[in-house]
Amino acid sequence: MTQRIAILGAGVMGETLLSAILRAGHSAADLVISEKRDERATELREAYGVTVTSNAEAVAGADVVLLVVKPQDVPALLDEIAESVRADATVVSLAAGITITTIESALPDGVAVVRAMPNTPALVGEGMFGISPGTSCSDDQLRVVVRLLESGGKVVVVDEAQQDAVTAVSGSGPAYVFYLAEAMIAGGVDAGLDETTARTLTAQTLVGAAKLLAESGETADELRRRVTSPNGTTHAAITTFDEHGVKDALIAGVAAAAARSAELSGPS
Repeated sequence: MTQRIAILGAGVMGETLLSAILRAGHSAADLVISEKRDERATELREAYGVTVTSNAEAVAGADVVLLVVKPQDVPALLDEIAESVRADATVVSLAAGITITTIESALPDGVAVVRAMPNTPALVGEGMFGISPGTSCSDDQLRVVVRLLESGGKVVVVDEAQQDAVTAVSGSGPAYVFYLAEAMIAGGVDAGLDETTARTLTAQTLVGAAKLLAESGETADELRRRVTSPNGTTHAAITTFDEHGVKDALIAGVAAAAARSAELSGPS
């Protein structure tokens, strides 16, 4: 069945989802985007052939409404669309830290709400979305959201209480990988490589290792041990990492991110 989809917010993530949904086979005629800036609206119409209109008009006929705006803009947006959203619509919020209760309380009773935490690899179709259904979201509505977001990557369904952990692991996670990449590239340069070569080696190594972890069915620990021969080069590196407390620091960093996410979300 054709679903009419409204995307409120045409920033980087909003356009990423728009592009992914179209690549997944949805027709441009089934999508409507909201954008206040005339120049940006024209750009989107010309690039994707979609309808671009106001927030209220975008949600009026939509089966699924994706809120892809900054967290501080969500309350005003909800006030703007509350009278226009369909009673049987599913509203999906990708705004970090905004609780399901906050969204449900601003919309008419019975409107289904799903909270989602995306990450930036959705830009290349390899995103990770952790989603949580609200009190009025049916199994069928949740399945629709899962299929929709899978156009930009993978999806896991978690209890909302776990959203801070999702934020800490996958929402912020790309930055940890980039942080590691920075160090690997710098180490390669220090060892005599030019920066371009060090970057190429690092990027492909991370891509390959991630694919192996995702597809092999083995644990990260097992895969690491397989590469780490006794007294070999990898053993020398891992031993040095352990001496500097790298693993403990990363675990502490994830915990700090989860704690900060909880602070930003406030009471749910």
